[in-house]
Amino acid sequence: MRVLVACEYSATVRQAFAALGHDAWSCDVLPTEIPGQHYQRDVRDVLGLGWDLMIAHPPCTHLAVSGARWFKDKVVEQREALEFVRLLLDAPIPRVALENPVSIISSRIRKPDQVIQPWQFGHGETKATCLWLKGLPKLVSTNVVDGRENRVHRMAPGPDRWKERSRTFSGIARAMADQWGSLAIQEAA
Repeated sequence: MRVLVACEYSATVRQAFAALGHDAWSCDVLPTEIPGQHYQRDVRDVLGLGWDLMIAHPPCTHLAVSGARWFKDKVVEQREALEFVRLLLDAPIPRVALENPVSIISSRIRKPDQVIQPWQFGHGETKATCLWLKGLPKLVSTNVVDGRENRVHRMAPGPDRWKERSRTFSGIARAMADQWGSLAIQEAA
């Protein structure tokens, strides 16, 4: 399966799909942290390259409700961010998962198809993650664990805070690869 992981510099999701033999590529304006198949450019440049699946992580800076107190000052930025989300959801790719925290996507575009938590996939953390799906089933929990730390939310301020908060947990990446990556195999059988 040809997999595009949009707006991912960390390579967490890309590596999970690649480990299962998929032709997985990440794409971000930032360089990748793990060498491998990575387009360092605007994802709009590669959307039409014949992908079977896209996992998209659009920046949440102007979308997340955690920043609601600044919304009145972000009208233009929010409009542009929502246009980008629509572009990703409408991409010419048969299977799309768009991931974002609780955000205005829910009220301005549509409600998410699913909300997941890291503790459902082996990480004792809370971080509500919304998934907007096209052509994909909901993820099934793989490893429900105890512990409900809120480390991501309580992360200390700093220049890389946004990067650390945006990382996909490896258990969620593995579930995406295991469950959604097997769809092409099932269809071919």
